[in-house]
Formats: sequence, C-alpha cells, structure tokens
Amino acid sequence: MKVIIAGAGFAGLQLAQRLNNKDGIEVLLIDQHNYHQFQPLLYQVATAGLDASNISFPLRKVFQNSKNVSIRLAKVKEVKTAENIVVTDIDSFPYDVFVIATGADTNFFNNANLAEKTLPMKSTPEALRIKYHLIRNLEEALDIKDKELLTQKLSVVVAGGGPTGVELSGAIAEMRDKILPKDYPEIDFSLMHIYLVEGSPKTLASMSEKSSEQSKRYLQKLGVEVMTDTHVKDYDGDKVLLQTGQSIPAKTVIWAAGIKGNLPAGVDPDLVAKGNRVKVDRLNRVQGFMNLYAIGDVAYMESPKFPHGMPQVANVAINQAKNLAKNLLRQVNGNKHYQDDFEYHDKGSLATVGRNLAVVDIPKPKIHFGGFFAWLIWMILHLVLILGVKNRLQIFINWVYKYFTFDQSLRLLLTTAKEKDK
Repeated sequence: MKVIIAGAGFAGLQLAQRLNNKDGIEVLLIDQHNYHQFQPLLYQVATAGLDASNISFPLRKVFQNSKNVSIRLAKVKEVKTAENIVVTDIDSFPYDVFVIATGADTNFFNNANLAEKTLPMKSTPEALRIKYHLIRNLEEALDIKDKELLTQKLSVVVAGGGPTGVELSGAIAEMRDKILPKDYPEIDFSLMHIYLVEGSPKTLASMSEKSSEQSKRYLQKLGVEVMTDTHVKDYDGDKVLLQTGQSIPAKTVIWAAGIKGNLPAGVDPDLVAKGNRVKVDRLNRVQGFMNLYAIGDVAYMESPKFPHGMPQVANVAINQAKNLAKNLLRQVNGNKHYQDDFEYHDKGSLATVGRNLAVVDIPKPKIHFGGFFAWLIWMILHLVLILGVKNRLQIFINWVYKYFTFDQSLRLLLTTAKEKDK
C-alpha cells in the first residue's frame, strides 16, 4: 500500500511513526519544512524564552532507521482524486491512500490590511519574525523623544483571546516588567501598553467559566489591558481600529484571532465545512471516498459527543492518527471490513498566563484549578509531548534558569539593521 501523507504536524508525524517499518506499507511524507515544530511553545520563541531549535526536530532524524518512510520537501498543490495522483511543486506522486494532514493556517477573514500588516504566529519562522520585530522596535525606540510616538512604538496589541493570545500577551508583559528595563534603562516602560483584544465576552472562551475569569484576572495582574466584546476591524500599520470605533496607536499587532484549514486544490467545495475544513466520516475518510483521508485540524468530524465538529487541538490530531494507522494496518493485513470509528475522549485543557499562573480544566471528574500547581502540570505535560530527549532537557534547563533569574540570553537580532520584517 502506497500511503502519501501531506503534512508533518502532530497528526501527520504521528501517523508516519505508527506506520514506520510495518510490512506491506510504503510511506511518503511531504512537508514544506524538514522539521516538526511544537506549535504550543511558539510563543516562547517569539518572546525569546526558548531557542527555535528547542521546539523543532529534524524529520530525517526521526526516520533514520526507517525502511519504508521517505521524505520530500514540497508543497502540495493539488490532489487528483480520479487519477490517485498528488501534484506538488517538485513532482507528481501516485498513491493508493492519500492522507491530508496539512493542519491550519492563520485566518485574516479576507482583510488584506490585516494579512499584510499584522504578525501571525503559526510557524517557527513567523515566531522568529515577531521576536526580531519586537527587538528592532526597542532599538529604534531609543532615539524617540516624543512620548506619544514612543508609546506607539512600544505598545503591542494581541488580537485573539484564546490560549495563544493569552499566553503570548502574558509572556510579553513579563518581559516588559522583569527583563526589558534592565536591557534598556533609557526607556520609560510605563509607556509600553499591552492590549489583548477578544471578540467574545471572555478570554479562553473554549474553557470553563472559572478558567476564563481566572485567566483574565491573571492577565490584569501582569498589567495586560484586556478588551473583550470587541475585535480588531482594521490596521494601517500605525493605529488599530476596533469594532467599537476606538483606535489604539501601536506599531505591533500580533494576530491570533482565527485559523482556517490548509486544504489543497482538488477537494470538492461541497465537502468543505466552516473554517475551510474537509468533511470526514468517523474513520477520517473524506466523504464519498475510500482512499482519501483527512486528520487533525484540517478535518471536520462530527460525532455524538461533538455534533458541531471536534476541537482543533493536538490531542485530537494525535489520536486520529493513531486510529487511522490501526485501520490502515488492518487493511494491509486483510481485515478491511473491521475498522474502528474514532471518538475523542477529552482529558482536559490547560493554558498558562505567566510565571506560576496557569489554569487547568478536567472534565471527569469536573475539576478546575489554577495557580502554581496548574502551571507545574502545564510544564510537565509540554515536556512529555516534546519530541527528542535532548530538546526536553534543553527546554527544562532553560525553564529552570529563567525561573530563578527571570531572564534568558536569547534576545538576538539575527538580521541586518536595514533588513525589513520579511
């Protein structure tokens, strides 16, 4: 069975690992990057808490001892379902089974200004771009004497009050209070405002009411100005226009307000659900096909527990990949009529706001807790999920060092002074 997997995120990589060195299966893993990136910690790269290499792992290192997994760096342009061919920017590849695991990208809701002028954070290069942008703004702020212009240069608006927005705004606030005054003693950081803008009535809307309230309280404790029930309507590079008509002067807007599926061309538009996700059955088969699958954030699957689609979280992606691997191996071994439906069993959700500040929800039994213990659970879980013992050790050492010193030595501007944010 020739299996092509498009995407090496949580879902695609897990599937390839589960099929690794299995008899009767040949796997081709296609991705635009030669590494797997741990997206939940991208915000720490963006705020100079971790090095990019700490949360990235080379794909070829993962499959060094593989006899049946090949890797190609390419972008999938189209899937020709009638011919069972995947078209990429380097070549076309035939398949017996094609698995779309291309994940999700930033959704700017068709606003060209937001797409051009705000900073998304869905990949390692984008996280590094945010870091370089923040550092460059600080360097340029040293020569600004006008208080209004200085406030505009220093202030940061984070659009989106989900886990990414909450974690990012909290991390920037900690930098402002604990680190940056030591790096830039000439700057008055009371002029640096950090805004978190969320369209719904609360932060962490997907979590419990207690977590939402607690996260907002933690953010305000760190000096983040939380603005709910409004969203960023437009941005011209100098001022943020909110839905309410209010404007915020800021040279930095980080966009964490929405995602959409990365669907290749060739998928029937009638099969595309809200958020640009493809409709799949409980076996993760794209509806109407026997050999076309989608897993992870790009897949829209309904079930009795989740009648409006399963959440776009790493745990769903990983477990869908495990279930699909099991079903594909059964097909190879002649048990194609015995397939397991997928159901997501939510073990809980968590988010961190800052040092000793986090929230955890456990559905069964229904438990909520926050503070230091929740923060400790958050750290342990992320260390377990990181790929590679060396990466885990490096992250742990960095976290311990930062915990006791409030600092890191990763605020490097590895671009020329004249280079633009590209």
